[in-house]
Amino acid sequence: MRSILLFSSLLISGLSFAQTLQSAIYKTENERYREAINDFKKLVAADPINGDNYFYYGDCYFEMEEVDSAKMMWKKGFEVDKLRALPLVGQGRVLWLEGKSTEAKAEFTKALLLVKKDKLKKAEVIRGIAEIYIEASNKNLDEALILLEEAIIKDPKNEDNYLLKGDALYARNSSDASEALKAYNQVLLINPKSPRGIVRKALIYQRAKNEEEANKMYNEAKAIDPTYAPSYRLNAELFMMFGKNKKAIENWEKYLELNNNLESRYRYANALFGAKEYTTLLQQLDYLQGNGLTNFYTERMYAFAYSENNTDSLALDKALAASDRFFAIVPQDKISFQDYKLRGTIYQKKGQDSLAISEYERASTLSETAAKELSTELIKMYNKNKMYEKTITAYEKRRIMNGKLTPQEEYDLGKAIYSGRNDYKTADSIFQGLIKMDSTYVPAYIYRARCNYKMDTNNEKWMAFPFYLKVTEIIKPEDRQAASKKTFALEALRYVADYYSKSAEKDLAKAKFYFEEILKVEPNDATAKKALGIKDPAPAAAPGTPTKPAAAPKN
Repeated sequence: MRSILLFSSLLISGLSFAQTLQSAIYKTENERYREAINDFKKLVAADPINGDNYFYYGDCYFEMEEVDSAKMMWKKGFEVDKLRALPLVGQGRVLWLEGKSTEAKAEFTKALLLVKKDKLKKAEVIRGIAEIYIEASNKNLDEALILLEEAIIKDPKNEDNYLLKGDALYARNSSDASEALKAYNQVLLINPKSPRGIVRKALIYQRAKNEEEANKMYNEAKAIDPTYAPSYRLNAELFMMFGKNKKAIENWEKYLELNNNLESRYRYANALFGAKEYTTLLQQLDYLQGNGLTNFYTERMYAFAYSENNTDSLALDKALAASDRFFAIVPQDKISFQDYKLRGTIYQKKGQDSLAISEYERASTLSETAAKELSTELIKMYNKNKMYEKTITAYEKRRIMNGKLTPQEEYDLGKAIYSGRNDYKTADSIFQGLIKMDSTYVPAYIYRARCNYKMDTNNEKWMAFPFYLKVTEIIKPEDRQAASKKTFALEALRYVADYYSKSAEKDLAKAKFYFEEILKVEPNDATAKKALGIKDPAPAAAPGTPTKPAAAPKN
């Protein structure tokens, strides 16, 4: 939300007092929140029964997204001042945010009645009402637009009317921003030097991912008012959106020159976190922590940043410690599955697979999205650690979620059933299905052969033979030395050679052929050499070794 209520219509006694409130509101707009809050504290201390001060005080907190503090200020303004209209608007905002729309509108109506004879003040009150309709999660955009048309009639030269109108139009139809842009252009007709109007237009182009046009407008706004900090922050966010992190950081540094306070650095830290600029992020987090700003968000950022740090030998321990602190203070409803996933990643990097699996499993229970995202990583770890039953269960769940498994997943499931359950018949049926989909898929033939061998370990029926024979046909001789094929080729050739040597279908010529094929792939294969009667030559004598004298002839 932007505090864009009319400054000039503030009915405050004393010029210096009015300037102080105007200054506080300007600082809020410029995102100098801590300075603005200090000003508001002075204002309410000097005039504790002026509800307008509390209204704008609440606005400052609302812009900081500290909704509870905003509501507290609006309530306080209503308690101390029921003579002015803005405290009624503040009370209506509280009710609106609490979902009490009927009661809220009643307060808004009272506020409008109080200022019915003052055109400028009524326009200000309308803007106060319209703003909450636009910015609250329970929006009322049509009513906001109706109200703003009246504000435009009563105060036609006030650019804030059109800023709010553009906001409402964009919120109502973000897919077609043409009407919102017309409203913002009207701002620039009223005040061609309005950085707020230009930045609002730039933000539309930024959301449309038009980097060139958005950047051009941000630079225009900076040229008009080099002290308008949101131009630099939003320009930084634009560059980060397009992966231009160096330029983004330059704009953030300029933003911090204008607004060097903890809130601004906290915003910067969040932007660095989103851009995964973890080295710079750690520096900012250390600064925030050193100045007393620590919460579960900063601990989360510490955990992620240290988990990706490759220069600190203790980084993983620091990441885990930050994660522990995070879970010690985070409200339950603020925990994301990514927080548990991160712990899993840290443990995995530390080589503690059992703890990593435990964290990944916990993360996967939080949502269907988490379960889908983590299932592949979990299956890899189950396989790595020979946790075949968990692998099988994971694939069965994935089949339910996705309706089917991919061929690779079917293959991995078949291997898990083969190795884990020793259920060779079921595994064989899975590999058979894969061959139906791809009749040249060698790994499926290999596992069909292995399954059938396990069901016929004494080779009474030589059940594995047709599958190993098929492998020798698919893998051509010229391809058998390839690293991805050599092991399978040798396994198949050895079995087929054995078959022709020992089975009822013995064929020594064929056996000889396959043993010779083995030696082409593996020249030192001892079994093939023995079968072919090839003896290794005796080792050469070392130099200087005396020769054994010939035996004397027998008489």
